[in-house]
Amino acid sequence: MYLKLTGAILILMGCGGYGMMMAVAHRREVSALHQVAMVMQRMICELEYRLTPLPELCRFGAQQTKGAVRMFFLALAEAMDEQISPDIGLCTVAALKQTTGLPRYAAAQLQALGQTLGRFDLTGQLTCMERCRQSCMGQLEVLEHQQSQRLRSYQTLGFCAGAALAILLF
Repeated sequence: MYLKLTGAILILMGCGGYGMMMAVAHRREVSALHQVAMVMQRMICELEYRLTPLPELCRFGAQQTKGAVRMFFLALAEAMDEQISPDIGLCTVAALKQTTGLPRYAAAQLQALGQTLGRFDLTGQLTCMERCRQSCMGQLEVLEHQQSQRLRSYQTLGFCAGAALAILLF
């Protein structure tokens, strides 16, 4: 009897933990997208007024952020300094591989940005960076729509699924 009860509690806690983990991942995604959008705005201003070279611009971006987004920009600046490839898109891919914990939507936005950096003149680069910022803002709008309700649902569904599974197996 105690073994079944212990198993039921562990199932309930495991499923509930998974629901909470999904909520944390959602919050991390929103935070990373906010950081990317904010750093794009600052990098646009920096590039527009000081014409900063790309490795320095990436270091500037890293100073403005934290966490995985910061690590990405530092890795990208290092890849460009080491000239692992003349193509910045390949440097971006290498930096994304080095960066752990970068949420998927933020990584997709940064990869798309990396495909256009260094390929155009100043106006083209500013346009691409603004497009990246707008894309982040659009994704944020989707993710933040009824966010509190969605996060509660993730947690509740996790615990309910655990309870249902425990009842079925009990």
